[in-house]
Amino acid sequence: MGEDLGSILLKASILLAAAAAAVLLTVARGAGGEDPEARNGAAKLLLLGIALHCLHVAEEFVTGLHRRLPELLDVEPWSDDFFVIVNLLVIALVVLSSIGLAAAFLPAMAPAWFFAIAMAANGVAHPALAVAVGGYFPGLVTSPIVGVVGAVLVRRLWGLTAAEGSG
Repeated sequence: MGEDLGSILLKASILLAAAAAAVLLTVARGAGGEDPEARNGAAKLLLLGIALHCLHVAEEFVTGLHRRLPELLDVEPWSDDFFVIVNLLVIALVVLSSIGLAAAFLPAMAPAWFFAIAMAANGVAHPALAVAVGGYFPGLVTSPIVGVVGAVLVRRLWGLTAAEGSG
C-alpha cells in the first residue's frame, strides 16, 4: 500500500479510541434491558444510521476524505481499498449488531455504541475541519444529519441500557 507508519497509526488510533469507549460502555451499561419494543426501536434507529452512513461515506469517498485528512495531518494518504474495506466492514458489523441489539445480546452492544459515537463525532469533526481549512472539507454536507442521528442514537442506547449495579 505504500503507507507510512504515521498514517497507519493515525487510522488505528481513530478506530481504537472509539472502540475502547464502546467496549467500556458495553461493560458498564449492559445489554439493553427487558423492553423488546425499546430494543427494536433502537435497532431500527441503528439501521437508519447505517443508511445515512452510506450516503456520508459516498460523499467522503467522492470528495477525497481519505486523501485530504491524512494530508492535513501530514501523513501518507489512505488507499481507496483501505477506506472502502473499513467502511464496508463497519457497515456489515453494525447490521449484525442491530439484530443482536434487538435480542439484548451483550456483544452486539459494542458495535452499536461504536457506531453511535462515530456518527456523533462526525457531526462535530467535519464542520470543525471545514473551519480549519477555511472552506469545504470532504463529508461536510452529510455530516450534520449523521451527527444528529448519532447523538440521538447515543441517547437512545444510554436510555436503553442501565449502569451495572444501579437499581
